[in-house]
Amino acid sequence: MSRIQIPLDLITSRLNISDRFSGFRNTSLSSRFANMKPIGEFLDFKRFSKPANFAEVQSRVNYNLSTFSSNYAAVALLLSIYALVTNTRLLFDIILLSGGLWLLGRLNGQDLTIGTFTATSSQLYTALFCVCGFIFLIASPFFTVLWFIGASGVVILGHAAMLDKPIDEAFSGEAV
Repeated sequence: MSRIQIPLDLITSRLNISDRFSGFRNTSLSSRFANMKPIGEFLDFKRFSKPANFAEVQSRVNYNLSTFSSNYAAVALLLSIYALVTNTRLLFDIILLSGGLWLLGRLNGQDLTIGTFTATSSQLYTALFCVCGFIFLIASPFFTVLWFIGASGVVILGHAAMLDKPIDEAFSGEAV
C-alpha cells in the first residue's frame, strides 16, 4: 500500500502561520499587550456579518488576526483561567506540585527529620511526583487541553471570520 502524502506546506502557506507566530518570540509580555485594541472596536457588532465565500473568510481572518492579536491572546488567557478554575482537581494538583517543589527547594538538599522519621530529598521528590502524578491522571488534563484548544479555536477563529474589515481597509487592496 502506498502512503498518502498530505502537502501541509500548501495548506499552511496560505494562512502565513510561520510569519504570524514569529512575533510571539520577539516581543515581551508588556509590549505584547500594549497594542490591545479597545473593547468597542473589538466587539463592534455593526461589523459582524456572514462572509460570502472562503476567499473573504481568509481575507478577514488574516486581517483580524494581525489587527486584534493582543485581544485574542487576552481571550485565550481568560479561557485558560476559566479551564483551570472549573477543573479544581487540576488546579489543586498544580498548586500542590508548585508548593511542594518550593518547600523541597527550601530544604537545600538536606534531609527532612520529623521526630524519629528521616526522609532524604530524593525520597521526598519521589513521593511528591507520585502523589501529584496520580492526581494529575485523575484530573483529566487531556480533556482540559482539548477543551481549551477547541474553545479558543471556535471563539477566536469564529470572531476573526465574522468580523468584517473596516470600510477604509476593505478598499485598500483593490487597484484603482
